[in-house]
Amino acid sequence: MRTLLGGLSLVLLATGCAGTRRFPLKAPLARDGDLDPVYVACREEDDKEKGKKQVCTPEPYESPFAWDGANQIAFRPFARLWAVDPAGESKNVNAFDEVADSAWFVNRMGAKPYGADDVTRGYCDKELDTNAESGAWPIDQGKPNGANPGFRVNVPGIGKFMLKADPAGEGERATGATAIATRIYYALGWWAPCDSVVYFRPSVLALKPGLKVTDNSGVAKSFDDAALKKVLDVAEHRGELVRMVASKWLPGRTLGPFTYEGKRSDDPNDVVAHEDRRDLRGARVVAAWLNHFDSREQNSMDTWMSFDPKKPDSSPGHIRHWYIDLGDCFGSQWPEDQLSRRLGHSYYLDLQHVGEDFVTAGSVERPWERAKKEGTFGYFHARDFDPDAWRGGYPNPAFVRMVERDAAWAARKIARFRDEHVAAAVRVGKYSNPDDTEFLTKTLIARRDIILKRYFSKLSPLGELAMSPAGELCGTDLARYANVFDEASFRYRARVFSGPGFSPAGDAAVRADRDGAICVSVPHRAPDGGSPDSDASRYVIVDVANGQAPGVLRAHLYDLGPKKGFALVGVERPSGASAP
Repeated sequence: MRTLLGGLSLVLLATGCAGTRRFPLKAPLARDGDLDPVYVACREEDDKEKGKKQVCTPEPYESPFAWDGANQIAFRPFARLWAVDPAGESKNVNAFDEVADSAWFVNRMGAKPYGADDVTRGYCDKELDTNAESGAWPIDQGKPNGANPGFRVNVPGIGKFMLKADPAGEGERATGATAIATRIYYALGWWAPCDSVVYFRPSVLALKPGLKVTDNSGVAKSFDDAALKKVLDVAEHRGELVRMVASKWLPGRTLGPFTYEGKRSDDPNDVVAHEDRRDLRGARVVAAWLNHFDSREQNSMDTWMSFDPKKPDSSPGHIRHWYIDLGDCFGSQWPEDQLSRRLGHSYYLDLQHVGEDFVTAGSVERPWERAKKEGTFGYFHARDFDPDAWRGGYPNPAFVRMVERDAAWAARKIARFRDEHVAAAVRVGKYSNPDDTEFLTKTLIARRDIILKRYFSKLSPLGELAMSPAGELCGTDLARYANVFDEASFRYRARVFSGPGFSPAGDAAVRADRDGAICVSVPHRAPDGGSPDSDASRYVIVDVANGQAPGVLRAHLYDLGPKKGFALVGVERPSGASAP
């Protein structure tokens, strides 16, 4: 991360106080320094089995749900009512207008071939054997809190899994949603665990005697045969088989949730305020796609990844940031129908909507007032879906600071999620009713297309740029690749500007295919020798318009001569087509 900030400083120096920036002659940051191992101070902790022990990790963090909700809904908005706090652009963006691989996000789809099988696999490696012999899954812990009842099994040679049942009255939605949504988040680039739907015989379980579990109210209770039976009874069944979702235990030492604002004071790698991270701001678009309204900090997790996996409490290491507990996606239904139909449209307590309804005397029809249930998936559908207007359960500090470039970045990731990827993800949900599988697949595709039409309508959707072996500037028009716009709208033009003053240097030839592949043949004007490679006389800007978006793709290059070719050093997406 220090490398990223240093690179940004160089860009700012090159930019000066006004006008078009000139990028330095260097490769863009591809790997964030927050993946590098760091040392943290050691402390003593009590261990039930070992007594006192040395722990050399960041401090655990507990996030109380009630306080976080009250803070984001009421206290924080009023506290910042008179604050001058423009969101501005995200801070962890490299010279290519992208996010580098980091402890928060890894470029997967688009950075390498990523097929339907990769989506199905997700983060999973070793999974539970549902055909194991009786007693093969020892239960060593009850599930302490949350909406879904469950317990943990610890299977030798396989690992620990938290098994969770569907909430009563919701059919198979939640278990399937958990497995599907983790596959989608992981494929798009975020860290998400291995959550898989399993059908198993109750006899495969072996309950450890004397277990206790603490409920949401803080009361400790026995987790015995009666408690286990209660969990299994409420779960969905397929004949004698019990349906649950198995969430594999995360690697490393758990530290509690991450926050959507501020920085961890005990993590030397955490140098960008979380609310200014593009990967957290842009995650709002994914949450809107899936209606992950419960996208609060309590549904995240930090783990300490020790450099020595055999010593998880040791330094050096680094923190990895995870999205977890995604069972609210795709139409969570609450006992209060009026609340269920508002999810994704309005906060739990939405002061803006309350004020608007007061002023208009409720005369304006809201989308939740005309919402219709869709069987298993409640009010989850593509009708009235507006990604700009989408809202979670309560304000998220990173989401509310999302700007157009953050959303466009997320849309470029989502565009790589083709119909076959969506279908592969939904199949992981193992819904018993084929109609549920078909409905959810079609709805996710429809909501995806709405997102792409919105966020590819202003800034250029061209991405994944690189210099080809033939010396052409090539990339992908993701709007055309996604097939969400009329084919007739795509008309390409590339304008070239060169030298210290970015003087017009004519047009360049463009080749474009219907699948979105595009290449620009930029003519060389600089000689092989003479001025240094980084001299301003070698600087070239290529503005590529696709005819569909008002904004151009602006590529920054150095012309190193015919022998060395061009060096691509920067990418911008201005909101218009004005010359640099």
